[in-house]
Amino acid sequence: MPHHGNEEEHNSSANQEPVIRDNRKVDPVTGKARHPEGEQPADAPAGGSPVGEPLVGEPVDSDGDALAQAEEILNGIEVPAEESVAQGAGHAEAAELKNDLLRLQAEYVNYRKRVERDRAVAGEMAVIGVLNSLLPVLDDVDAARQHGDLTDGPFAAIATKLENALKTYGLVRIDETGVEFDPTIHEALIQQPGEDIEVDTVSQVLRSGYRSGERVLRAAQVIVAVPA
Repeated sequence: MPHHGNEEEHNSSANQEPVIRDNRKVDPVTGKARHPEGEQPADAPAGGSPVGEPLVGEPVDSDGDALAQAEEILNGIEVPAEESVAQGAGHAEAAELKNDLLRLQAEYVNYRKRVERDRAVAGEMAVIGVLNSLLPVLDDVDAARQHGDLTDGPFAAIATKLENALKTYGLVRIDETGVEFDPTIHEALIQQPGEDIEVDTVSQVLRSGYRSGERVLRAAQVIVAVPA
């Protein structure tokens, strides 16, 4: 093939091997980042151009130049932009999860309190139901005692055990006399003028009343002495 020019220069150009540049930013063998700032790649030829600058005679790659400038800017920042965004998103997500956890914890605490309160009310109502069902039995015991049928013997002992057992469940008898009349625990069936009294006073209990704690199960039926 005919050629023009210097023979030696032509032979040198023909025998020169093409230069292959590896522009990958991560070494596939070591996994480390290549081209640290201010350094040339390890496989760059001696006297080669700096990273991001084209070789003599090589077309200018505007995209590669822009990428190199962007890398230089990012390397000059203390925290990379993508890492900063990730950290901000992580903090926001952690705060949201913490708020959700606190809200769930508060809902659970309220639910547990409500369940315990409902359970206590249900237990109290069950006890009150049993006590109310036994009030007629206690009236019969009082009537038998007033007639002298429970002065002694096994039935008297059974009646005493029953009354003591009910006291353990908070049952309190309302049968005091000489106290001021209280419409919340007394039911006045008869009023009589009284001597040397200044307020309405319970003079006699016709039927005992009962209460459990602060709840009045049945008011006592009484005779009230009023000031003359």
